[in-house]
Amino acid sequence: MPPKRRFHTQRQPSKRCRRTLRTLVVARYIHESQINLLCEPLPLFDKRHNGEEGGNPRTTMGSKEKVMGIPQLLHFQTSVTTGALFLGILALTFGSENTGSDSMIITLLIALLALGLLIFSADFFIEGAKGLARRGGLPEVVIGLTIVSIGTSLPEILVSSTAAMEVANTPEAADFAIGGILGSVFVQITLIMGIVVVNKGLKIRESWLKRDGLIMLLAVLILSFFLMTDQHTLTQIESMILVSLYGFYIGWLLFRRQEILLEESSMEKVDVRGSNWSIAAYLIMVVIGLAFAVFAANQLVEYAATLAIKLNVPQAIVGTTVSGIGTSLPELTIALMAAKRSQGVAIGTLIGSNITDPLLSIGIAGLIHPLQISPAGFDLIVYIIIPFTIFGCMVCLIMMRTSYEFKKWEGYTLIGIYLLFILTLEAYNRSIIFA
Repeated sequence: MPPKRRFHTQRQPSKRCRRTLRTLVVARYIHESQINLLCEPLPLFDKRHNGEEGGNPRTTMGSKEKVMGIPQLLHFQTSVTTGALFLGILALTFGSENTGSDSMIITLLIALLALGLLIFSADFFIEGAKGLARRGGLPEVVIGLTIVSIGTSLPEILVSSTAAMEVANTPEAADFAIGGILGSVFVQITLIMGIVVVNKGLKIRESWLKRDGLIMLLAVLILSFFLMTDQHTLTQIESMILVSLYGFYIGWLLFRRQEILLEESSMEKVDVRGSNWSIAAYLIMVVIGLAFAVFAANQLVEYAATLAIKLNVPQAIVGTTVSGIGTSLPELTIALMAAKRSQGVAIGTLIGSNITDPLLSIGIAGLIHPLQISPAGFDLIVYIIIPFTIFGCMVCLIMMRTSYEFKKWEGYTLIGIYLLFILTLEAYNRSIIFA
């Protein structure tokens, strides 16, 4: 008979060893996060983009990789909407000409369809231009400061330039161009900025205020000075000065692109890689977007002017409200999307566009034809639109300076300023003021 074994091997910790249990409990309590991390099973394989398996992940923490091809680039729904708007404008235009009807409802419908086509076609142009720039190897910061800012202002550029072509035949078209640019600046800095802030409060970087914010205010002041002098005319020489100032601004930004890139390095970046067919798709988007945008701008200016005549409303009011809000919708869309992703692109988009409009957009229009404020729109532009635009820019910059953060009540204040502006326009239209 074999002797009894004095010791037994325990598969589980001994219940008698209370010190061991206490130590284990304390260790789990103190280092719970580390223990949970160690207990998580590590992935042995990761799924790569080509369908193969490998041991090392290709993406780093906080980065995203997106592969684009023709199906993604062409944006099927956007292309269908753009085509439908284009066909709708043609159908209404030819239908009204053949039947001889010239009703206000048809005019309003064509103007609204042209506005929608302008917005969608501008989006096509922006995405195509950005894609071509990426394929050309341009850094993201250069794309944002040049292509995006000019692309989002494409509706304003086309509308003001088209209106400038009509000044020789219709002098009041200059009021439409000037009111559209100043109205776009005012809408973006009050109504759209207010909507973005109310939707989600925004933090401000000091560099944005010192660099872009002050330049925005300076651009508005320079344009206002040119409009208030020289018989209230924006001459071609003054327009060349505005375009040159914008060129110097872009050149200065490109010269400091490394510093700006370091400042924006904390923002999330998206790596976009195109397929072999991406260049062709981008070119198609640029050509289609630009062609539709030019067509839509012509239709919008023509039928908006007709609508103003039928309603007996000054063209400056139509340009400030309808054209100003409509052409600012791309900035609203981009700013809201950027704010939801907690990126500071929202502020940069609005301020950058408000530098492009009073310098480049109106400058190009003034080079086509000098823009003189008509007697009918003098009081409206000089005493209402220009002061409100300057006031809105200053209030926005002051709010940005306080704690470098936008609060929701400040967003409601900006929206209230825009509503006050609309009430003032209504009072002017009813001859309550400046009768």
